[in-house]
Amino acid sequence: MLNPSWRRVVLKVGSALIAPDNEGCSEKYLRPIAEFIRECRALGREVILVSSGSVAAGRHHFNFQHYRVPMALKRAMAAVGQNEMMNFWSRCFDFPCAQVLLTHGDLSDRVRHVNVQNTMRRLLDHGVLPIVNENDTIATEELKVGDNDNLAAMVATVTQADALIICSDVDGLYTADPNKDPKATLIPTVKKIDQRIYDLAGGATSSVGTGGMRTKIEAAEKATTQGVDTVILDGHQADSFQCLLAGKNPGTIFYAQKNPLPAKKHWVRHTLRAKGEIWVDSGCIDALRDNGASLLSSGIVEVKGEFESGDAVIVRCSNGKRSIAKGVTRFSASELFSIKGQKTQHIADYLGYCPNGSNAVIHRSEMMLLEKI
Repeated sequence: MLNPSWRRVVLKVGSALIAPDNEGCSEKYLRPIAEFIRECRALGREVILVSSGSVAAGRHHFNFQHYRVPMALKRAMAAVGQNEMMNFWSRCFDFPCAQVLLTHGDLSDRVRHVNVQNTMRRLLDHGVLPIVNENDTIATEELKVGDNDNLAAMVATVTQADALIICSDVDGLYTADPNKDPKATLIPTVKKIDQRIYDLAGGATSSVGTGGMRTKIEAAEKATTQGVDTVILDGHQADSFQCLLAGKNPGTIFYAQKNPLPAKKHWVRHTLRAKGEIWVDSGCIDALRDNGASLLSSGIVEVKGEFESGDAVIVRCSNGKRSIAKGVTRFSASELFSIKGQKTQHIADYLGYCPNGSNAVIHRSEMMLLEKI
């Protein structure tokens, strides 16, 4: 439902809607979506469009028939298709559109994160429609978000949106796979995303795009924990958008958490990628979980991976089997090898200095306790 309180909406449109036949951009499904965007703006709601499809839109220009496309060729397809896609969207509207190409690095780096936020705000202030996509022409595996469902959730949190609408090829989340179980029924509302919800999502993927229902649940979790309502609906059905405009729920709505995570902790948990692991003893786990403590060197029993100060790491129990927390370390891996198990007052004795003037390996303000990864 198009809640009257939603003033800023992020709308994600996938490859299967942009170029359903891998033959360039098609109007088949996009006209109703464009009309929905126009209606939202007419109602005074700001819209940010996250549009997949650059590779699918550009593929028909290349004589390549195999299913698996080499990465270099995929980047070339994206370069051609992105231009076609932007031209198509621009022709749909009588107001200006802006191309915003992002990588995971743009969202995980705090300075670039703020720059993205400021640019989006200026575009919206001047009535420009931001059209966001992953920058597939340059993205490496380390820099890729990987799917635009999660990219859209990140954009929703960066821009402080009220709602995220994800267009899918099904009505929403079902009690079972509707293609296999005739008794499967649509779940209209979800108040909490837990393992049971992930189990319902399964591993289904689109034949054209990279995202399945699981990535949409991941996106919904990212968004709802930051106070963003999330709707999954069937983007192939024009009626879906008419229902939204009429205040009805055409799919599954995941309600925003009433007590959203602080912005920095949300960024640590849902945007930063872990570069290594810190294994800790049971006493340290109790202090983190029960007492709200920072992570100190005395509780560390092992250090895994290569990372630097300022990188995100996973904190695990001493056998490495359970994930306890995720946070930003103030020490490098090599420094932690030297001081693990040592009391904080002895850090300077072992290293000859105390990095950042802090005894905490991970400060509580930069740490998120985890139930799962």
